[in-house]
Amino acid sequence: MTAPLEPGLAILVWSASDQDPARCVTPLMLAQTARALDMEVELHFAGPAVALLQPSLAASLYPTATAEKSLLDHLNETLAAGVRIFACAMARQAYLPPGAELLDEVRAAGITAFTVRSVEPGWRSLVF
Repeated sequence: MTAPLEPGLAILVWSASDQDPARCVTPLMLAQTARALDMEVELHFAGPAVALLQPSLAASLYPTATAEKSLLDHLNETLAAGVRIFACAMARQAYLPPGAELLDEVRAAGITAFTVRSVEPGWRSLVF
């Protein structure tokens, strides 16, 4: 008998940008909730959303109307919950200037990594 698969959730964030950072909050809250339910969680940032992983930019954006927390605060809470965050290498080249720094915990992974997670047994995927 094989051990049961650990459930996982892969979330692709591509539509959020510095012009609309509010689109990033729901995926971050879902990721934190899934971690609280003991799920493995990966956030994959692609397209213009990759820019939001720059600490200086994230610190300057307040994605909710009440402006109680910066996007950087939301990202740090998500990382503290144990969510793994990945940035698409092609998106980095397309949307960031050379040498742009991302949060230290962010790892590189292409869209293939998200696609593989999406079809792995026990995993589900969401796209924002």
